[in-house]
Amino acid sequence: MGWQQRRWLVCATFLGFVALARSVMREQLFPHGPSARDQILAAGDDQTHKLDLDEPVLFYDGTFDSIYINTNGFVATAEPTSQSTYLGKMPPSFGMIAALQGDFDTSDNVGKVFFRQDSSPEVLSRAANIINTAFPLDPKVNPTNAVVVTWYSIATHGPQSRGDVIKMKRNTFQMVIASQKTASYVILLYPEKGLEFSSTPLGGEYVTMQTGFSKGLVKGFLFSSQGQYYRVTTDDEESINNLAWDTNSGVRGVWVYEIGTAPYFSTIAPGEVTDLLPEGTLQGPPEDAPDRRRLVISHGQQVEYTPYEGEQIQVHPVQYQPRQPDNPEVVVVDDTDINVDVFSYNLGSCANNRNKCSQFADCKDYSSGYCCHCRPGFYGNGIQCVAEGKPQRMNGKMYGKVHVGRSPSPVEFSSNDLHSYVVVNDGRSYVAISDIPHTLGPSLQPLSALGGVIGWAFALEQPGFKNGFSIIGGEFTRQAEVTFLPGNEKLTIMQEFKGIDEHDHLAVSTSMEGRVPEVPPGSTVQIDPYSEIYQYSNNLITSSSTRDYVVSLPDGSTETRSYQWRQTITFKSCQHGEAMRDVKPTQMLSVDQVFVMYDANNELIRFAMSNKIGDVNGGQPEENPCFTGRHGCDTSAVCRPGTGSQFTCECAAGFNGDGRTCYDIDECREDPQICGSHAICNNQPGTFRCECEDGYLFASDGQTCVEVNRPVDACEEETHNCDIPERAQCSYTGGSSYICSCLPGFTGDGHVCQDIDECQLGRCHQDAVCYNTEGSFTCQCRQGYYGDGFYCSSERTKTRCENHRDSLLGASAPRGPRPPVGQYIPTCDENGLYEPMQCHGSTGHCWCVDRNGQEIPGTRSGPGSRPMCIDHGGVRPTVGPTPRPDVHPLPPGTHLLFAQSGRIEHVPLDGHDMKKNDAKAVLHLPEKVIIGVAYDCVEKMVYWTEITSPSISKASIQGGESTEVITSDLDSPEGIAIDHLGRTLFWTDSVKDRIEVASLDGTKRKVIVDTDLVNPRAIITDPNNGNLYWTDWNRDAPKIETSYMDGSNRRVLVKDNLGLPNGLTLDSQSSQLCWADAGTHKMECMHPGHGDRRQVLEGIQYPFGITLFGKNIYYTDWRRDAVVAVDRYAGKESDEFQPQKRTKLYGITTAYSQCPSGQNYCAVNNGGCTHLCLATPNGRSCKCPDNAVGVGCVERDSGY
Repeated sequence: MGWQQRRWLVCATFLGFVALARSVMREQLFPHGPSARDQILAAGDDQTHKLDLDEPVLFYDGTFDSIYINTNGFVATAEPTSQSTYLGKMPPSFGMIAALQGDFDTSDNVGKVFFRQDSSPEVLSRAANIINTAFPLDPKVNPTNAVVVTWYSIATHGPQSRGDVIKMKRNTFQMVIASQKTASYVILLYPEKGLEFSSTPLGGEYVTMQTGFSKGLVKGFLFSSQGQYYRVTTDDEESINNLAWDTNSGVRGVWVYEIGTAPYFSTIAPGEVTDLLPEGTLQGPPEDAPDRRRLVISHGQQVEYTPYEGEQIQVHPVQYQPRQPDNPEVVVVDDTDINVDVFSYNLGSCANNRNKCSQFADCKDYSSGYCCHCRPGFYGNGIQCVAEGKPQRMNGKMYGKVHVGRSPSPVEFSSNDLHSYVVVNDGRSYVAISDIPHTLGPSLQPLSALGGVIGWAFALEQPGFKNGFSIIGGEFTRQAEVTFLPGNEKLTIMQEFKGIDEHDHLAVSTSMEGRVPEVPPGSTVQIDPYSEIYQYSNNLITSSSTRDYVVSLPDGSTETRSYQWRQTITFKSCQHGEAMRDVKPTQMLSVDQVFVMYDANNELIRFAMSNKIGDVNGGQPEENPCFTGRHGCDTSAVCRPGTGSQFTCECAAGFNGDGRTCYDIDECREDPQICGSHAICNNQPGTFRCECEDGYLFASDGQTCVEVNRPVDACEEETHNCDIPERAQCSYTGGSSYICSCLPGFTGDGHVCQDIDECQLGRCHQDAVCYNTEGSFTCQCRQGYYGDGFYCSSERTKTRCENHRDSLLGASAPRGPRPPVGQYIPTCDENGLYEPMQCHGSTGHCWCVDRNGQEIPGTRSGPGSRPMCIDHGGVRPTVGPTPRPDVHPLPPGTHLLFAQSGRIEHVPLDGHDMKKNDAKAVLHLPEKVIIGVAYDCVEKMVYWTEITSPSISKASIQGGESTEVITSDLDSPEGIAIDHLGRTLFWTDSVKDRIEVASLDGTKRKVIVDTDLVNPRAIITDPNNGNLYWTDWNRDAPKIETSYMDGSNRRVLVKDNLGLPNGLTLDSQSSQLCWADAGTHKMECMHPGHGDRRQVLEGIQYPFGITLFGKNIYYTDWRRDAVVAVDRYAGKESDEFQPQKRTKLYGITTAYSQCPSGQNYCAVNNGGCTHLCLATPNGRSCKCPDNAVGVGCVERDSGY
């Protein structure tokens, strides 16, 4: 079952446990209050109650037999400290599950905190359904115990009088902790209109409340450190308001998280259904059910508690029909080709989705959602609008395999150009297809319908009728089947219309496969005028007809031939407004003045025709009933006018009857074998479709279903059942087989691997301390002992450098060791390690060495000069095995690279489209948090920053292990950028508040900006012009700045109307600098030299990283856990990719198939610099590293 099919299954399953609604309402919270036998937390501020559990709760990697309920909107796993220690100072020192943490008070006895344990089947079943819906691809969850905590009508803490109690803003929300033996989950429910405030007072100011999960302090060997902290909301109050309107479970206001697993835990996992499930009406209790509501009188206040009944609604499959407001339905279409997704168009409101409308459209809210409507002077479906009267062009490619006549070999063509031009105001359309070989061209002449769809899309409209583009816009799929008579040759045509491109042309991709009867070379084809009835329903349009054509042969004779034509058009429409309801169920396309010609000399085929769309009555003068509409023919019939007032009614192809009454021919019932073996026939109005059963595919003839028997590499597809990559390795063994094996440092069968505690095995010396780590261990000699941990001695043994030195000096002579004449003798420091710079005592040459004493190539200097050698320090190497990073080489082409927790993934690009099915991990680094990503197009290397053990590393995208580039003097490296011309690396450090540059191997390093920075994040280079750009999301004064690459000529580009400028990218061709702001929720661009700032898109949620390729801007979004594509010219989102693992996405960059063109002063011979060459607009600066050792570095300021 494919993901799309699973999505439909999720919809049906979800309907089984709760009637679908726009938002969760207060009455749909889990039962609570006295009627649910809840306990009530003591009234007051910062009250806590310890609840001993019948079954433990798993939180992160801990197991807890009791929890603590607190007034301030959270549940703790240890007794909370005073609220002064955590209010406004998150994360706390104790474990916290925060539904909505703030400074609350229930002293007024209006607000209540209810809680209880519950193992009733009703509550456990409802919790299980919500969890399983939120994680549709995971094994089913069956909790055995639940804790229900409800914060009801609570107010902020602060002075208040009795008279203002009723007027105070209040919040209502609920937390359900559902546990089974191996996992615990949290369900958070925020009812519509339940959150009336988003911040609470603290020390004279207001602090935004927070939702998230904190592990608290974690005790280490010597000291404690802050554990993991997963934030759901941000410091932006809008993130609190969105809790009731967004979701990760499919229903607004309902959020699900996996918070703990046993025996292994990796990270908090959010629910995976961020799209809203179908809408309907929440069903309450039956009319004859007893009213279980209770009124509690408290200090004169009436508080009504209405438990949720949890009744199930049965779902019945329904036929395709227009959506009726009073009869909400779920339409399930099980068809791999016709993908009619009635829910994917636009649920929500204009406030969050206005950017999805055309720039020439207005957004309108309806009770069930929103729709886009083209403004006067434009027409379309609101998503895409074009100007009235403007000629339209269509461009695309055509592919196919077509047999001609009885030829056993097909004529194949690939990527042939298809161009069309339409004069919209009179309905004339012209189509030309190039590079059609002479063996096929004459025989394609009857197929004027190849371009007929563009004629229908922009046909001249008769009063009261609409052409195709007016109804469905420019994004749809068309499938047509042509059957030629009498030979029964069949041809299938598939066309995918992709909307208006950046050139304002309609883009289309066409494929053909099958057989056509031969039309001899030199023949011409004449097609008489014809009419075709289009039948419209919800997201589906069908038509069928029989067409005659005359072939004039070279010898002067003629033949009249015909073919039957069936087509299906599928699209996505808005279900909320009146647009589709106003469309007549049948319309007639009238086509005349049809012209076809094949130009053999230029291998070009041309079609031209005139198109009108109107009434099935034809719109002729009113003397004939066919033109007055009083003929009485069936709506699925054509009225054929005769002389005077005579006429006949003729049922359309695919229908039977006398014309007065027509009924659909059920081809599937009349001929059960029509689709052949292992195929399923689906009847549709006027036509039918054949689909292969599961496990079968169509053969090359497009009709026969053959069994699919291809080997599947489960390791490559990641469908194996081996343990996670941090612990196990999957090895493909051919066919569909594979084996699982635990990585070094782990034991098990490969499906379940456990860490080997090497410290229990006595691997280290008795005078050493053993530190066990996941998959490895470290040995370290105790204080006063020396050695590598495997062997320790109270006397320090000689180091490698000392052994090397003493072996050359020889045994002690009577007057001490004497070096051989002319011999190089290494020098060791006080710890016995090699000095980073070594010199030959006789020749005067000096060079740099690594920590093993090996000379670093290119560092040797002549007599009288000293090289710059970086102190490699005395860092003790890791002892024991370490897991090998999981590296997948990238295929050729251009890719997007993005960081997600401890991995870097890639999405290949096909043009500007993301090939989402081919997305895979490039590099996997467990227990790391990767922030920034940059790409060196010269050496095909990816560079990244990570903050767990602060470092900058690199790896080849062609495979191999990762290499650390910089590991010292870093606190929180975030943004990273490459100058591929000057071969330098730039990064920001948000703790040290500075910007640095280094050579790509990390050896030459220099701080270039270290003043007036608060929270620097994104950074990009403009190598061609020698400029540097970065963002600083300082809450008090956010800004975007620029300087030359040496840090000089620094200036502020943007400082007004910024919030959280996270991402930054540059189009070097147009010099457009673009950024994404998580505070203003906007994407904007400007030319740095002109200051012409413009908005690209508004309404984005929480962008982090951003990159650019061609017309598209791609950004990562924390709220959606997705990579989102934005057409920057059209100003709208065009695609979205959500990785299988739903966690926060960080930096993103484009890995080009080849380097962009350009040049700067540092590109040749390092600009003549001795060390760092940093480009500027008019030259370059030569700079010395901050850690230079010795002499020999020459600095020169900007200019050549």
